[in-house]
Amino acid sequence: MPEHPAGPLAALRAAGARVAGVDEVGRGPLAGDVVAAAVILDPARPLAGLADSKRLTARRREQLAGAIRAEALAWSLGRAAVEEIDQLNILQASLLAMRRAVEGLGAVPDYVLVDGNRLPRWPYAAEAVVGGDGLHGEIAAASILAKVTRDAELTALADRYPGYGFERHKGYPTREHLDALARLGPTPAHRRSFGPVRRLLDTD
Repeated sequence: MPEHPAGPLAALRAAGARVAGVDEVGRGPLAGDVVAAAVILDPARPLAGLADSKRLTARRREQLAGAIRAEALAWSLGRAAVEEIDQLNILQASLLAMRRAVEGLGAVPDYVLVDGNRLPRWPYAAEAVVGGDGLHGEIAAASILAKVTRDAELTALADRYPGYGFERHKGYPTREHLDALARLGPTPAHRRSFGPVRRLLDTD
């Protein structure tokens, strides 16, 4: 088990440590992968306007995502597929996606800040931060990249499976989505282990 870095986070930053932020998007939807992002920001190129992705407009998220990709020291995406979600459960799949995101970084982080209250199993020194996307720029950046990526994927899914409204609800269990599920049945992109989908399959 790695040693916890000595001193507060501010001291790590002051010493030039590579601090990565990690967040995931897509725990609650009935369809699509869960997507995570990891970001190491460049202290020499600060990004203005970073915030929890849910508090930003879609247009602002797109603008910031482009800036993050261009200016960050390193960034990476990780995911767990629908089949893995059904096999592992959504919590373990989310942790797997976050681990894959950090492992994909071009630079090994000295410390990792993870949004939430659980850490993946990995060799990195890290801490879980509840509400971290509103507290740390690295996590906010990761939340923005993850959401922009997943939203685009669900919009593309709408072209493959018309009639479900994926471009609007992004797979979440809205009334529109539930009505479409009842009318059209599950697609291959739906999570079989989630209650509304499982109940439909059980009645077939």
